[in-house]
Amino acid sequence: MNNFERYLTLWVSLCIVVGVLLGKFFGDDISVISNLTIATINIPVAILVWLMIYPMMVQIDFSSLKDVKKNAKGLWLTLIINWLVKPFTMAFFAWIFFDYLYQAYITPKEAAEYFAGAVLLGAAPCTAMVFVWSYLTRGDANYTLVQVSVNDLVLLVLFIPIVRFLLGINDIKIPYDVLITSVLVFVVVPLSAGYLSNRYFIKKKGIEWFKDVFLAKLKPVSVVALLATLILLFAFQGEKIIENPFAIFLIAIPLTIQTYFIFFLSWNLGKWIKLPFSICAPSAMIGASNFFELSVAIAISIFGLDSGASLATVVGVLIEVPIMLSLVYLANKWSYS
Repeated sequence: MNNFERYLTLWVSLCIVVGVLLGKFFGDDISVISNLTIATINIPVAILVWLMIYPMMVQIDFSSLKDVKKNAKGLWLTLIINWLVKPFTMAFFAWIFFDYLYQAYITPKEAAEYFAGAVLLGAAPCTAMVFVWSYLTRGDANYTLVQVSVNDLVLLVLFIPIVRFLLGINDIKIPYDVLITSVLVFVVVPLSAGYLSNRYFIKKKGIEWFKDVFLAKLKPVSVVALLATLILLFAFQGEKIIENPFAIFLIAIPLTIQTYFIFFLSWNLGKWIKLPFSICAPSAMIGASNFFELSVAIAISIFGLDSGASLATVVGVLIEVPIMLSLVYLANKWSYS
């Protein structure tokens, strides 16, 4: 785990400070950025998200799907948790906290937008960082690759109907064409580009060059794009945060509860069906963590840069690493033969 990943919460916190200050002192000058849109997609944000997601997608090797029958029980567990449990428990915790427990602290509009951001996080299982969590818990690398590849393919089919259904329960209506456009732009395009690049460079240059040279040069691009996206988002959120910094704390509570709940559920089910530790650990980690890059991008494209939904997804980024590192510690402490 490199220094950026290890101290992600610190970098996100610094981005909050820089973004808020930019928004306070240069708010009018940067507001023009929010109007640079095509078909609900903000162009500057789309470019940054492509630069952020592509380096993750290019690492996914769909040829690994030939091994899908190996450790099938673990794969079934992660599919059930990620697509039949996790989105709905996230919606439940968000509904309880934002619509009821926080009534005295936030407006109904804020509650609806925070709920939407939480749903977007819950409906997108982790794609990139799960490789780190798996490595830190001595997870089976081949199994981790297979489960990420399968979940990415399932995401293309189930993400839109799940999100639309859960938001509809809370009377948040989003047209299908808006969600479809967002998934095409932020998932299909970088996923296709990543797959084609993966096949081309490995065939032309070899796997060692691809991993040691190409990915090494590409990683800083993803880092810079992530930080720039966060700074831009907080520049638009700055006034809200200055007026109500307590909002970040309020949003973090249900997201944190959800993360631990999903991990413990996956972990105990994995042990119950007698998964080996090297399969159980990454199966629990992928459900607990989120594809926050995708969630941030879609929240921005649907609700806007200055929305509560976008803020909620970024709080997901803020809490991800410290919580996941605590789960890595627990998994290693509870490791078994």
